[in-house]
Amino acid sequence: MDVNPRIRAARWADKEPVAALIADALHSGPLAQWLIPDPTCRRRMLADVAVIWVEHAMFFGDIHITDDLSAATMGFHRYRSIPPPSNYRSRLADAAGPYARQFELLDHILTQVRPTEPHYHLAVLAIPPAARRRGAGAAMLTHHESRLDSIDMPSWTETIHGSQGVYRRHGYLPRPALTLPDGPVIAPMRRNPHPNRGAWPVNTAKPATVTAPAHAQSDTQR
Repeated sequence: MDVNPRIRAARWADKEPVAALIADALHSGPLAQWLIPDPTCRRRMLADVAVIWVEHAMFFGDIHITDDLSAATMGFHRYRSIPPPSNYRSRLADAAGPYARQFELLDHILTQVRPTEPHYHLAVLAIPPAARRRGAGAAMLTHHESRLDSIDMPSWTETIHGSQGVYRRHGYLPRPALTLPDGPVIAPMRRNPHPNRGAWPVNTAKPATVTAPAHAQSDTQR
């Protein structure tokens, strides 16, 4: 039986390990192959690009990790418009080299369909191959959704088509799919808050004992 490790907010000192974790989780997937076709430099470039976004999330969102670094979530507080990462284009060019255009194209396509209303953007749920099928993804999403339910905040995420199962089990509903040019199908998903579950964020390793009052609210799916 797997024991879920404690989930905590990432610190600045976790920046590089979190970026490496994200790169490891994405490396063999179809999106990473589309972004960086060359496998010899893919992991390094993914980690270098991830560092840019990890830093940005620490200012305009949040990152949560397990103590053993077996899983991480990275998200952005899109309660209002937020700026791009500082010096993004030049930093992206340094990090991704000839593949920077692929990252820019992905950003552009995803931005076009993202909600304009205030929401939480779950940009990454990273589970490296060695840690999969041990309940880490479910534990991270349970922790994530309890935080959002406590403030009645909808959530938006993008995943690869065919990988939506764990999100569906946590209340995410599919939106129209996107096909990247000569690339994989991206499946945007939206989750409305469940006010009747409004509670202190659940950490499966340290069960919460304090609950907040539920708030009645109807949120129509976009």
